[in-house]
Amino acid sequence: MAEPKRYITSEELKAHNKSGDLWISIQGKVYDVSEWVNHHPGGELPLLNLAGQDATDAFVAYHPGTAWQFLDKFFNGFYLKDYSVSEVSKDYRKLVYEFSKMGLFEKKGHGVFISMCFMAMMFPLSVYGVVCCEGVWLHLLCACLMGFLWIQSGWIGHDSGHYQVMLTPKLNRFVQILSGNCLAGISIGWWKWNHNAHHIACNSLDYDPDLQHMPFFAVSSKFFNSLTSYFYERTMYFDSVARFLVSNQHWTFYPVMCIARINLFAQSIILLLSKRKVPHRVQELLGLLVFWIWYPLLVSCLPNWGERVMFVVASFSVTGIQHVQFCLNHFSSSIYVGPPRGNDWFEKQTDGTLDIKCSSWMDWFHGGLQFQVEHHLFPRLPRCQLRKISPLVKELCKKHGLPYNSASFWEANAMTIRTLRNAALQARDFTKPIPKNLVWEAVNTHG
Repeated sequence: MAEPKRYITSEELKAHNKSGDLWISIQGKVYDVSEWVNHHPGGELPLLNLAGQDATDAFVAYHPGTAWQFLDKFFNGFYLKDYSVSEVSKDYRKLVYEFSKMGLFEKKGHGVFISMCFMAMMFPLSVYGVVCCEGVWLHLLCACLMGFLWIQSGWIGHDSGHYQVMLTPKLNRFVQILSGNCLAGISIGWWKWNHNAHHIACNSLDYDPDLQHMPFFAVSSKFFNSLTSYFYERTMYFDSVARFLVSNQHWTFYPVMCIARINLFAQSIILLLSKRKVPHRVQELLGLLVFWIWYPLLVSCLPNWGERVMFVVASFSVTGIQHVQFCLNHFSSSIYVGPPRGNDWFEKQTDGTLDIKCSSWMDWFHGGLQFQVEHHLFPRLPRCQLRKISPLVKELCKKHGLPYNSASFWEANAMTIRTLRNAALQARDFTKPIPKNLVWEAVNTHG
């Protein structure tokens, strides 16, 4: 005779929401992933952010393949008593099933191969132009080529972090290190840590690192309350310096994007030198070392300091286009404060993202981010399939009365600047005092 099922409520599940005591629910069954969190390929943050709640839709989004068969070893014998599925979640899961049945997750197209061919041409051309040719304008062109090379390497790094772009996992890892660490100087380990947190907590001001750019940028006046970043584990103080910078952010946005790469370099190094667990740390560090050998050496081959500075500024500025693209998809979209909730996965992903309308011949320029809504709903779907499934996502949003946000590239830029300007004008309101910085007060307390 089978033992009777044991049930817990959603409220009881919420109590198990921290490291060492981490439970989640998937399709009504409760799993204890307290130990697995340290071995999770996507890092610990996705599990920690969804701890103590139903995570079915997030699991479906990230595990369309064989991961289901490994769940049973984490089942703790409990079922969720008040488990229910919304109509939009039912339709979303049906779409995932249909795409899997059609083999769309396996059909990767030739986009990555074409990008790698372009990179294989741009890198030697840029190096040859610097080392073997003379002329300021030619060297400027080489710098621009280097910037476009980094943009394409960014798209490959992005894709290879979401799904296997190569034939084998080892080859996929090699391409990640080559395109990210060696060619671009950015740790693929840092990117995955950051990007997975962004996907799970899309547009949460205190959980999504892609919106946490204080003191330089604030997309909402809610940042003026000195929110705590649960990703960086620090308080994002809105002090007098932040007020000055944010007050002018709609003017400084594009100039800062031109040098935003410096922040990615710094974040990569900080992570790899930290005590945080980083898979393949030695590989990552060696990859960065390769970049910091060849790039300064290439720049040093230019005839004078003027051209060297020009080369660095130009290559960084061209890559700034990609940093702008990253911001367009989310800065002007709906935001919220608090942890992500698994029971409104579809709604949060559509609310917090913006598609860029463009012709198919421009897909190479946007690298798949033009279908940001589709990408967030189906992050493991190859970019070549996103245009194909877009009408189905639109139809599902329309059926359930949910927004499907899209704009042209220029409209998206205008929307982003408008969002930054609105927050900037609120930051200039000196009738609202700056929240007190408790650290500053403690340091400057007398007696």
